[in-house]
Amino acid sequence: MAQDQSIKALVIALTDDAAAAVYSINRLKPDALCFVLPEAGKATVESAVQPKIERMPRRWDWIVVPETCEFSGCYQTLARSLPDLLRTWEVQPGELVVDLTGATSAMAGALTIAALPWSSRIVSLVPAREGQDSELLDLGGKPVVWEQINPWDEAASVSRREGSEAFNRGHFSAAARLFREIEMRVSGGQKPLYRAFADLAEGYDFWERFHHRQSWDKLKTAAKALEMASLWGGPPGLKAVLPAIKANMGFLEKLVLDPAEVKEFVVLDLLAHASRRLHGAHDPEAAMIALVRALEAVAQRRLFKPHNIKSWDVRPEQLPQTLQETCRTCYLEDIDGKYKLPLQAQFRVLAGSGDQLGQAFLREWPTMKPLLDAANHAVLGHGFEPIKSERVQQLYEVVVKLSGVADSSLPIFPKLNLS
Repeated sequence: MAQDQSIKALVIALTDDAAAAVYSINRLKPDALCFVLPEAGKATVESAVQPKIERMPRRWDWIVVPETCEFSGCYQTLARSLPDLLRTWEVQPGELVVDLTGATSAMAGALTIAALPWSSRIVSLVPAREGQDSELLDLGGKPVVWEQINPWDEAASVSRREGSEAFNRGHFSAAARLFREIEMRVSGGQKPLYRAFADLAEGYDFWERFHHRQSWDKLKTAAKALEMASLWGGPPGLKAVLPAIKANMGFLEKLVLDPAEVKEFVVLDLLAHASRRLHGAHDPEAAMIALVRALEAVAQRRLFKPHNIKSWDVRPEQLPQTLQETCRTCYLEDIDGKYKLPLQAQFRVLAGSGDQLGQAFLREWPTMKPLLDAANHAVLGHGFEPIKSERVQQLYEVVVKLSGVADSSLPIFPKLNLS
């Protein structure tokens, strides 16, 4: 008898072919075993199957279907019973094997659908055909062939599209979860591809939460695997996405490896993040928070370089003479004893130092003040009025103008078009 590696769980359809059931159980050596059978099949299990099992499963049970030739009845019974049983047995997606050898057509269809979320292999013993060169077996004097298929090797393309759609909507965590589920279910040769897609989605999820180092590491791992997959073909659309991923990796490399206390590329990242929250996620509140932070980062970058001023730990004597007393009386933190410049003060320091950015801020201030007031009055600011998208867009345009950043320099997340 051919021997497979021991499996976690086996669900086996049984009507009257006890010999086939015994062969399948002894070949697969399941840790947990469930029979799907008619009421009369219980006696067959106890008399003709159970005594011949070479290694008894640690757990076993059965699900009785009332009408083996009626699809709806079979499916209702299985849909109500099988999921709870598999959860009790702690069977994870991809750990279940389904044997349809003894199933009627109705049982086979119902069991395939009900077990699909957990199954990674469907097996059956079928009569041998003339000239067939597969593994031939003699079962009770009948020549049969062991056939198996992983339904997820074909069905994965549907879930792959769902994962891609979630990714393209910015739901990176959900996309990663979908790709991980596919990875667990498909056959071995396809697992690296879906592991790479999951790593890719997790990488962009890290990035969306500003965990740049973790994002860079994930994208590097994913890009290598996807590039390798593209050499062997891969799904349509795979090669087209690689240049964007590599461009993003280059951006992250510069950001992560920048040793400066004030990182130049954070401004670009915050502006891109604000744009994604506004136009992609349609979340103006979160977009406004990122945008105000981007405006501050613009000032902090210019204060630090070339003026060597840290806005979070400034020395009054570093400031223009006219602002030193204001700093001493208004900007001292009583806990740590540090002087910290608020947003508007940062730009006024620049203006007082003759810096063009600070002077440009003062010129734009009449336009910016109502926009920053709107941010301050927003629910995630300090008020109770939901922010309007138009306000965020207006401030975005002003911040881009002040920073001198071109939209073409902002990182753009790729779109997955995987058919």
